[in-house]
Amino acid sequence: MNKDLAQYIDHTALKPDTTKEQITALCDEAMQYKFYSVCVNPTWVETAAKALKDSEVDVCTVIGFPLGATTSEVKAFETKDAIAKGATEVDMVINIAALKDGNDQFVEDDIRAVVEAADKQARVKVIIETCLLTDAEKVKACDFAVAAGADFVKTSTGFSTGGATVDDIKLMRKTVGPDIGVKASGGVRDRNGALDMIEAGATRIGASSGIQIVTGGKSDSDY
Repeated sequence: MNKDLAQYIDHTALKPDTTKEQITALCDEAMQYKFYSVCVNPTWVETAAKALKDSEVDVCTVIGFPLGATTSEVKAFETKDAIAKGATEVDMVINIAALKDGNDQFVEDDIRAVVEAADKQARVKVIIETCLLTDAEKVKACDFAVAAGADFVKTSTGFSTGGATVDDIKLMRKTVGPDIGVKASGGVRDRNGALDMIEAGATRIGASSGIQIVTGGKSDSDY
């Protein structure tokens, strides 16, 4: 087990049929392998927070997930509710359609609504869903996230047409500079894949295959 590599991992379970037993197991694994956080759907935040209360593992949840098409007001409410229940990180999905429409101010304001709702009580990661964007749109989305005060940009939900790529991580890192986190998520299933993402500039890895990543095993799973 590589403890340093483990600290890059958000140990993730976001499938809609995930059970309480599986969430409990996820938390136990996160403590055993010393992952940075668990990433769970909002309905499981309180459960995860209770399971991890005596540990150093953070609780991450998702906002406006997986489509990003809820209103800014709903995303803000969801953020506040998640933090009240114990979330210390929130991964919000941008309004992809607004970005495609060139409604730039709306996209930035949508992100800012979550940042302001988090009120520095939780880190905000901005999922831009790279597989649906042109390179120019990826750059714009990253710029908006930085302007709105987010802590991270993140590639993917894992529920669309593709996940993280090395090229996207390089582009995102170049765009946001050295001081903003970059999270690679979707399709990172083994140690070599994770190391490639880190080499490209990722500071966090979102994966349901965290154990395989740190132990050098292989997995076909994804989220």
